[in-house]
Amino acid sequence: MRIGLNSFLYASPFTTKSTSLFAKFKKWGFATVEIPVEDPSHIDPVAVRAAAEKAGLAIGSICACMGPGRDFRGSEADQKAAMDYCVALIDQAAVMGCPRLIGPVYSVVGKADAVEPAQQKIEWALVVKNLKVLAKHAEAKGVTICIEPLNRFETDFLNTCDQGLKLVKAIGSKAVLLHLDTFHMNIEEKNQAASIRKAGKLLGHFHACGSDRGTPGGDHIAWPEIVKALKAIGYQGDVVIESFTTDVKVIARAAAIWRKIEPKRDNIAVNGIAFLRKALN
Repeated sequence: MRIGLNSFLYASPFTTKSTSLFAKFKKWGFATVEIPVEDPSHIDPVAVRAAAEKAGLAIGSICACMGPGRDFRGSEADQKAAMDYCVALIDQAAVMGCPRLIGPVYSVVGKADAVEPAQQKIEWALVVKNLKVLAKHAEAKGVTICIEPLNRFETDFLNTCDQGLKLVKAIGSKAVLLHLDTFHMNIEEKNQAASIRKAGKLLGHFHACGSDRGTPGGDHIAWPEIVKALKAIGYQGDVVIESFTTDVKVIARAAAIWRKIEPKRDNIAVNGIAFLRKALN
């Protein structure tokens, strides 16, 4: 398992100039970087790939930023915007040699409300329909889509491992797997390790986040059991730290980070990778 870092800890939006961060990430020992691409126009994928290769980092994943207007269960305009955006990200991933597109690739983040069962069926069908189309494009480009359930405060559509597995199986593509995140699972799952074991070979990506969005290991999450579960299913993908701080104002507001979770954001990266290295051995 490679250990990676999501660049939201230091930059929003990530642009081609943000690749200046790569040398620092490599110095700290990260093997991969996860890049949230808020708009495809923000990066030159050829230049970003060259910068990563120069730093000795792999671009392990591109994170979909499902902002307003990007919604596979929304209006026709929102569905088209989501499709155009995700297709562009898959194309960029292919250029960068990045194997996966990850995140809540189904609906706009923050759309969380009570939805009647009849409407739920309609929205579910729309997401499955759209993701089947997107999956075919991903298959052609050699990119895997890893779908992430979020906690109940960020979406009403997909919250648990069980729901995520149901969606992955409904899409039925070899290019679609599940993405689990310890922060969201800490809220929604009865037992994180059991959920990981249930995901099994369909687990394609993993976020290691503190229970408070801070440093993994400096929290109450049952990390030994989680590591045992990852090893039990033979998980060989990336383990990525995705934490946020008040230093990046846009993301802090979006993720409801109202206070300093750690003294310095470097603590999250440096202490986080030290903990994960030891835990994953």
